[in-house]
Formats: sequence, structure tokens, C-alpha cells
Amino acid sequence: MNSNDPNHAPLRDVAQSPEATARYLADVQRVLLAIGKNLETLAVETRVHCRDTHVEGDRFYDAWLRAQPVERALKDVLKNVQAVTKGLEKSAYKRRAHDEAVANTGQKRKEKELEKKRKNASPIQAAPQNPPQQGGQSQEFGYGGPTSIYDLGNRESA
Repeated sequence: MNSNDPNHAPLRDVAQSPEATARYLADVQRVLLAIGKNLETLAVETRVHCRDTHVEGDRFYDAWLRAQPVERALKDVLKNVQAVTKGLEKSAYKRRAHDEAVANTGQKRKEKELEKKRKNASPIQAAPQNPPQQGGQSQEFGYGGPTSIYDLGNRESA
């Protein structure tokens, strides 16, 4: 692409392909992991230096107390770098899953439509309805049975 083109977007091609997105995110992750290793080394060296820096009149734990905020800050940075690398893995996976879902959507819609047509095409089997008998009551009560003990007819109550 021409960089002078006003419609030029450097990551547009990468965003359109899940494989290219995964490759790009893997490259970024590699860089972040290398940075993370360097930060871990820096944290260890900083810890050693800060804890060994004593001033005249210090108690034995004063250098340790002064080093804690520095160590905590570097630890937080490392935690954030690790979270970003995990997020990159997750986003690459989600990008691939999105393309698979888009590819399968047409097939799923066709299957739903066929299933809907099958349901509508088959006649619904209704339960056989017995017309009420003129001379007596029907003995099949089921759910539509008597609602009071006085409606039992020939049946006995519990």
C-alpha cells in the first residue's frame, strides 16, 4: 500500500485476517516477554542495591523499609506486563473464534430454518378428545377432574 494514500491504515490488513492477527499478536507478545525478563532482572538488581544501601545511624531494617516502595512498583509493572501478554493470547483466540462463528452462522441459520419447516410441516398430534357422554360422567378425570369432594360422582374421597 502507498503510505501517501489517505485511506491507508497500517493494521487494516492484519485485522482482516485471523492468522495475520495471531502472528502480529505473537510478535508483540514476544517483545513483551523479552521486556518482562529484563524487568525481572532489573527488579532483582534494584532490590539488592536498595537493600544494601545503608546510611549511618540506620537500624538493621531501615534500608529494607526504604526499598519496599521501589520493589512494589517494579512488581506491579511486572504483573501488568504479564497480564498484557495473557490478554494478547486471549484476544488472538477470540479473534479466531469470531471468524469461525461468522463462518458457521450461515449453516446454523439454514439448519434452524429446516428445523422450523419440519416442525410446521408435520401435523401436531392432538390427544383424542372424547365427546362428553350424555347419560353419565366420564371416568377419566386427569387434570380436568373434580375440583371438590362433592363433584366426585362414583369415586370416593381420600
